[in-house]
Amino acid sequence: MNRSESSHKPRVVIAGAGLAGCLLARLLGREGFEVLVVERRDDPRTERLAGGRSINLAISARGIDGLRAAGLEDELMKHAIPMTGRMIHSGEDTETFQSYSADSKKAINSVSRSELNLLLLEGADECDTVTFRFGLACGNVDPQAGTIGFIDSQGNETTEKAEVIVGADGAYSAVRSALQKTPRFSFSQDFLDHGYKELSIPPADSGPHAPWAMDPKALHIWPHGGSMMIALPNLDGSFTCTLFWPYEGPHSFASVEARNVRDFFERHYRDASKLMPDLEAQYERNPVGPLGTMRCRPWHRKGVVLIGDSAHAIVPFYGQGANASFEDAKRLAEGLIADPANPIDAIESYYEDRVDHGNAIADLALANFIEMRDHTGKAWFKWKKKLEHALHLGLGDRFLPLYEMVSFSTIPYDDARRRARWQWRLLLGFTGMGLITTSFIMLIVFIILQER
Repeated sequence: MNRSESSHKPRVVIAGAGLAGCLLARLLGREGFEVLVVERRDDPRTERLAGGRSINLAISARGIDGLRAAGLEDELMKHAIPMTGRMIHSGEDTETFQSYSADSKKAINSVSRSELNLLLLEGADECDTVTFRFGLACGNVDPQAGTIGFIDSQGNETTEKAEVIVGADGAYSAVRSALQKTPRFSFSQDFLDHGYKELSIPPADSGPHAPWAMDPKALHIWPHGGSMMIALPNLDGSFTCTLFWPYEGPHSFASVEARNVRDFFERHYRDASKLMPDLEAQYERNPVGPLGTMRCRPWHRKGVVLIGDSAHAIVPFYGQGANASFEDAKRLAEGLIADPANPIDAIESYYEDRVDHGNAIADLALANFIEMRDHTGKAWFKWKKKLEHALHLGLGDRFLPLYEMVSFSTIPYDDARRRARWQWRLLLGFTGMGLITTSFIMLIVFIILQER
């Protein structure tokens, strides 16, 4: 972007060395901004492990766009496994593959959260103007003074002053908590009655997909109407599995204990049970985590601004948490780079541009949970997906399925949601001739499918 080299660049302090914080540091550092990133954890590079949640990430077009802007796209793909669709596992030990897109080359990418975090951290640390400090928890934040305090393990506090202070410290953000004490700051959190527990399927010694025990080109789902398990492939041949179960009820964490989990899996996840030799130990050892949505507004006060989960924590069922966070980081960086002399204006513009889309993807993620656990195994849902793909093939970009827009484009989330609704209203409700329209559409689908 064109700007005077003599333009003042504001000092930036980022609380949190997670995905969004490190990407923002990299984007600004490459433009010569002085950036300090402070993280409460120890430096993960000492043990090559980034702490926190370990659910695999599904990185798609939006995330790749942010990484491309940072010059890290090629490095990301070295750690990614493309998944072109869902593999639905039924109770009869059968598998059904559902493509994500009519274009079989389009895929979302299974990536280890830890590996991606390390990639971004090291990428930011390559910038001469970026500094990291670890083992410091966020303390007091004063938007009026433009200061943020940090506390070490001995209780010693240091204060940093900056024109831009960024809260990238996750769903339980200390920076956001400080902003909640300011007037007219709204915050809400809504937790599901479901939690999650991670399990693992080890690499296979033999078989058609070895070293993977199952097809690695798919996100595997075991839907059970109210409960489900998913599995994403890892580069070493293993799969990271996640149970999304209610806390209470007949198919829940309360009703299934380690001593009876094998019998339960034999009834409900039979094919997966065969691939988990240490299921009982994993189930007993691994904790249950909560699933919730957090929203706030505004995302800023003066020069203090929130990005990623700090501003809009969402449930993981659309695979868009990291992707949305990367969009935040890229958009905020673009504003600061374009007008470094006016960071407050850049922050306000970022917020106005992103807040509705943050709320939209939160809603879409909740809706996709119902789709994944309740609908993916049903015949009508399979036909709906075929219909969407056929219409996209026949009409091109004049008809874009919602999943296509969310996962394989950078169309803003709320725009994608509104367009998807408009498309279906037009197709099925035009002049009250919904039945005739539907029959005509099904004829188109049949013709296109016969031609493929």
